[in-house]
Amino acid sequence: MYSVNTFLHFLQKFTDIQPAEFDQYLRPVISERRFDKKEFLLRAGEVEDHFNFILKGLIRKYYLKGNEEINTQISTEKHIIHSQESFHSRQSSEYYVEAIEPSVVASITFEELEAVFTRSPKMEHVGRLVITHTMVLKDRWQMQLIKMTPRERFLHFVTKNSSLLQRVPQKFLASYLNIKPETFSRFKHLLKNHSKSLVA
Repeated sequence: MYSVNTFLHFLQKFTDIQPAEFDQYLRPVISERRFDKKEFLLRAGEVEDHFNFILKGLIRKYYLKGNEEINTQISTEKHIIHSQESFHSRQSSEYYVEAIEPSVVASITFEELEAVFTRSPKMEHVGRLVITHTMVLKDRWQMQLIKMTPRERFLHFVTKNSSLLQRVPQKFLASYLNIKPETFSRFKHLLKNHSKSLVA
């Protein structure tokens, strides 16, 4: 089962926010939104108005390069996903945010979040820590794309996210890892053969 309390537990990784503080400032402004498979949380050209924490499901973020979909984020439960630049700048998003599986997110609107920050310096501090955390993760991933070979990226991802190989369409993962689909298939095939040899 999923619960908004998982969002509280996520925030507690950054600071000593208490359940009473969460209930006072954040729980009243959190809305639970549900999306079917392939339903959009956001389309390019719209302004991102929601900060989303995934309670259940699997969601991707991508942009179009010609007719090609370039995936920049694939996230599952207990992760944040939204068009950050659009959310903070209040400008139209260049990204689409789409559910890969039926998904449930805990969302807070931009206006409600700003109001919470105004009322509580501690909540503003938590917000700054979360934004910093997401920026660090994004920069770290960009560096991996630059420094790692396709094979290294594949193995690193599989080691940390093995379950996603079964949940995410291969073409999405190949795009996210910046690996050609045929190369991804070859790596996946080699991985299966390696697993069989270990069992044997």
